Amino acid sequence: MNTPDQDEADVTPRAFRRIAMAVLGALALTHCAQNPVTGGKDFVLMSEQQEIQMGAQAHQDVLKEYAALDNPALQAYVNEVGQRLAKQSHRPNLPWHFTVVDSPDVNAFALPGGYVYITRGIMAYLNSEAELAGVVGHEIGHVTARHGVRQQSASTAAGLGAVLGSILVPGMNGQAGASLLQTLAQAWTAGYGREHELESDRLGAEYLARSGYSPQAMIEVIGVLKNQELFAAEQAKRGGRQPRTYHGTFDTHPSNDARLKQVVGEAGKYSVANPRDGRNDFLQKMAGVYFGDSPDQGVIRNNALLHEKLGLALQFPPGWQVRNRPDRVVATNPQGDALVELQQGPKSDKPLETLQKGLKLDAGARYDSGNLGGHPAAFAAGAQQGKPVVVAAVVFNGTQYLIAGMAKDKPAYERERSALRAAINSFHALGAAERQAARPHVLRLLTAQPGTTMAALARQSPLGGEAESQLRLMNDLYPGGEPQPGQLLKIVQ
Repeated sequence: MNTPDQDEADVTPRAFRRIAMAVLGALALTHCAQNPVTGGKDFVLMSEQQEIQMGAQAHQDVLKEYAALDNPALQAYVNEVGQRLAKQSHRPNLPWHFTVVDSPDVNAFALPGGYVYITRGIMAYLNSEAELAGVVGHEIGHVTARHGVRQQSASTAAGLGAVLGSILVPGMNGQAGASLLQTLAQAWTAGYGREHELESDRLGAEYLARSGYSPQAMIEVIGVLKNQELFAAEQAKRGGRQPRTYHGTFDTHPSNDARLKQVVGEAGKYSVANPRDGRNDFLQKMAGVYFGDSPDQGVIRNNALLHEKLGLALQFPPGWQVRNRPDRVVATNPQGDALVELQQGPKSDKPLETLQKGLKLDAGARYDSGNLGGHPAAFAAGAQQGKPVVVAAVVFNGTQYLIAGMAKDKPAYERERSALRAAINSFHALGAAERQAARPHVLRLLTAQPGTTMAALARQSPLGGEAESQLRLMNDLYPGGEPQPGQLLKIVQ
């Protein structure tokens, strides 16, 4: 969650409404256009210029949801690699943009029109410029093959009546259109299906080879990410939650995937005499980058939000999955039927007025004033469209913070009532020990000496019980490799 002077709006619905208008404006076009890669005809509903315009509009909203990483040197480096690949692609004249976003998630994604994003979270697990090029080349492949536009066009054709109705009929509930657009957005960030992912791997491998990298780097980077995915799945299973994965990975390990080897092997016709690896260049650029949560959003330690910049702390229930977004922090119970959410409210000292005027609760809701963690606060309890809700607004350092607990239905609320109220009541000013714990984790470089082991490095790491696995993953030594003397390693301090 960002500091008060940063954008606090929940922009996602607005972003996709704007995309909806771009889609509707494209209906006057013919339904088929030439695929830039294959030369065949694709069913699409927009021209290239409209695709670029739509991407530019959505780009602004992506940067509000995922802030660009404040690291000019790393941004310039990734852009340089991306532009080199894009020039060798099937659409070199697109206005390509490559952005590292400040997110610990392991992901990369692309929007139509030439907008490619890579998280600092995924970069922590890469170990060379060639691997970086593999991820970026894969995303470029999605854009050059117009996967986003093609999937959106098919979905729009299927649900066009709902979209038109939701926008043009006065007073009509917009849920149908919003649902469709959310589905399209999910496709852009969660993958396009097996065939399109393979096509992007084939195109990415081609762009790698034509740019001076070994096309086999595509298989290597997918192997690195598959190992990370397997580890994340084990973590999620232990925590009773669903794992989040990068959309480009496979059901099986890439070393066993015949189709992947086939499509990447097609790039062998492009001669690469001395392929660029760029391991040291890449690692040097990663030194000093945050690992895990950013201090701009606060850090999560043992399911507690510790926000040094805002000076506050909140303890979420043990075992709940906590997601720390730029504009809010949300914790969901293992059953998925209750949540606690913290977000910033207005800069005023009237919390009761905030709740009474700002909440849309069902009739019969109760409101009260009091204090929370020694700070002026107001409370509301009731229901929203039948879902039980408890909300607190607390005034802290001149800004209100809203803490809401909600359950899917009354049985879920009764089961989680104590957890919801305990989380709300845990709000307090950050203590001295918590400030120390709130220090972010940072990537550093270390040269392995004779006798250096991953177990020894893990004992000195702040990452806790899974430090050894994490360090092996980020140095391509998972599950049981050991470093060679002289090898440059990433560690976390």
